Amino acid sequence: MSGPDLDPVIHPASRLRIITALASLPPGHAMAFTALRAQLGMTVGNLSTHLTRLEAARYVEVAKTFEGKRPATRVTLTPVGWNALERYLTHLNELLGGIG
Repeated sequence: MSGPDLDPVIHPASRLRIITALASLPPGHAMAFTALRAQLGMTVGNLSTHLTRLEAARYVEVAKTFEGKRPATRVTLTPVGWNALERYLTHLNELLGGIG
């Protein structure tokens, strides 16, 4: 079977879960790292590793700030990430078109 290739950055299940969690927010809105970790049930190290890969591809933006004296990390799906997710879903639908 020949068809479009699925984006190898998004395709791993953990990264796909991160991208879709962020895509559930209105465009341009961020999610706290702690909230994202809790929602996905991932460890700090695992989430950090996947976010690093997504950030390198410019699919997410990770902003580290302070809230008072406490560090806070917020994650946003970028326009590049939105486009990558849309392409991924289109390719997946094309691959699954003959099923059913």
